[in-house]
Amino acid sequence: QVQLVESGGGLVQPGGSLRLSCAASRSIFTIYNMGWFRQAPGKQRELVASITLTSSTNYANSVKGRCTISRDNAKNTVYLQMNSLQPEDTAVYYCNRVRTAPLDWGQGTQVTVSS
Repeated sequence: QVQLVESGGGLVQPGGSLRLSCAASRSIFTIYNMGWFRQAPGKQRELVASITLTSSTNYANSVKGRCTISRDNAKNTVYLQMNSLQPEDTAVYYCNRVRTAPLDWGQGTQVTVSS
């Protein structure tokens, strides 16, 4: 069973930046297309960014131009660089594979944007 561990969240002021990391318990990033999701209180989980095996990326309109997803297959890690953060970005962020059934969800990492 693959375990996904997200980290890098925290409290940041509006306009600030964070870099999220997602590590897997075994090498899966050379097999699956991956994505970052987020779930805000009272809302459904949504996909915000994805990266294919060939490193083609796609972003939700809400984060386009402010976020960059990347992968380091050698480190079994996927990243999400988030800039110009706004209060509406406040959510728990998760990573998982995309275009197929998700793996077991990790604990996520909390991102709170507040002054």
